Amino acid sequence: MVVNRWAGYAAAAWSLLYAALGLYWTLGGSGFPFAPIDDDHVTGSVLEGSRAEIVAPIMAVLGLLGAIVALAMARGAATGRVAPALIVVGWTMAAGLTLVIPDYTMLALVAFAPALLIFAFTGVPGDQGGIGDILYWHRNNLIILFIGGLLWAAATLAYQRRVRVACGHCGRRSGASVPSRQKLLRWGRWAVVVAVLATLPYEVTRLAWYFGYPLGIPDDFLRMMQDTPGMLDMGLGCAVASVLGGVLTHGLVSTWGEVYPRWIWFKAGKPVPLALAVVPASVVSVTLIPAGLMALWTPELRESWALWVPSLFWVVWGAALGAATVTYYLRRRGACRHCGQGDDTARTSADVVTMGR
Repeated sequence: MVVNRWAGYAAAAWSLLYAALGLYWTLGGSGFPFAPIDDDHVTGSVLEGSRAEIVAPIMAVLGLLGAIVALAMARGAATGRVAPALIVVGWTMAAGLTLVIPDYTMLALVAFAPALLIFAFTGVPGDQGGIGDILYWHRNNLIILFIGGLLWAAATLAYQRRVRVACGHCGRRSGASVPSRQKLLRWGRWAVVVAVLATLPYEVTRLAWYFGYPLGIPDDFLRMMQDTPGMLDMGLGCAVASVLGGVLTHGLVSTWGEVYPRWIWFKAGKPVPLALAVVPASVVSVTLIPAGLMALWTPELRESWALWVPSLFWVVWGAALGAATVTYYLRRRGACRHCGQGDDTARTSADVVTMGR
């Protein structure tokens, strides 16, 4: 995972731009992205429906302070207690922007990206007026905030590695102890078990609804879904995708997730590129958490446990998938081409188990 000093400057520029927007909205400018809006365009953000005269000044101040902190990290400020304070601020900004303020928007974009691409050319089916009814300003703002959070995460990670005198490319420190591959595999397996179990409430309820059982919801709610073309089909599709995702999650601790199996004849026996597993798993894990947290401040979901409880488990699902992805990455990464630490010995999960016996 390569993170460089440029990330600090990028986070500073993003924060300064958002500070300017906060000032604009404070002075009465139009387009405040959390202002009350009609029910068809309301988002699930924790800030949705807030007042501009209260929230916009806070945005302006935090954006300005954030720009100063990010610039300090980019320039390598590391004296006394400054460094730990900057790191705390950096990770707090990253978590707030990526995990707390957004809603399910990023998860929906990941899940329905192919359909949205088609809709851009064919038009959106149903009563919606077009892509603008799906990607409107309130929702686009959440995407912008999410991107800002990723910039803050990259900036903080780069600065933290610099302060710890670790390699800026792999994060290793000379002489530091690292978990064995066997231990990483064991941790990864537990994380995969938790991730797969966390999906079950969502999959079971959606399958029950599709086959006509109002599990955890009132009868009239099920009839409404049955009378809405494509609604139950969409739920079934998401449940099937969740099951397939669980199968793929097992690849993070299985041999076939590291070496192409025989049934992929054109790649059989060749190592699976690290990024092919790490990138999609990371994207899914980091988008699941805000979608799950949204259930905590969305009272409408609490009317039926089948809407609320499975959503809360998305937080567990995302965290466990993230943990499994990290252990997979640490177990498979080879020697760093920049600092030379680590080794290039290619071992699969089966090899690691054999070594531990």
